[in-house]
Amino acid sequence: MDGKHMQIGEVAARTELSLRTIRHYEETGLVTPSARSQGGFRLYTETDVARLMVIRRMKPLGFTLDQMRDLLDATDRLDADAALGAEEREALLERVRAYQREAAAQVEKLRVQLSRAEDFEGTLRARLEQDSQAAGG
Repeated sequence: MDGKHMQIGEVAARTELSLRTIRHYEETGLVTPSARSQGGFRLYTETDVARLMVIRRMKPLGFTLDQMRDLLDATDRLDADAALGAEEREALLERVRAYQREAAAQVEKLRVQLSRAEDFEGTLRARLEQDSQAAGG
């Protein structure tokens, strides 16, 4: 963890999350400010910002807060505990792999939805162009 601390406003700007959302994630235990200023302000580090970015990326893929918490727990343990046994490390890696597979499946579903939305928008655009030409011609 680096030594630079940021207040919540800077973190919100960097993560494109609202102050309310960041506070909600703190209340649910997903992220905890690394420190508090003498005045009681939340102070965050680059590590905290990275954690919030993981959460931000998981949300649109439909992951629940419990799933976010589980993945963050697994990655925290992988990052922090060099003394993990091979079996425990493999179990943690398998948890991460399961989330990666689920993310890939959700991305594919979103690609299909986007393709359908683009087709629909194109149909409407063609209709408007057709009507515009008919009215002008």
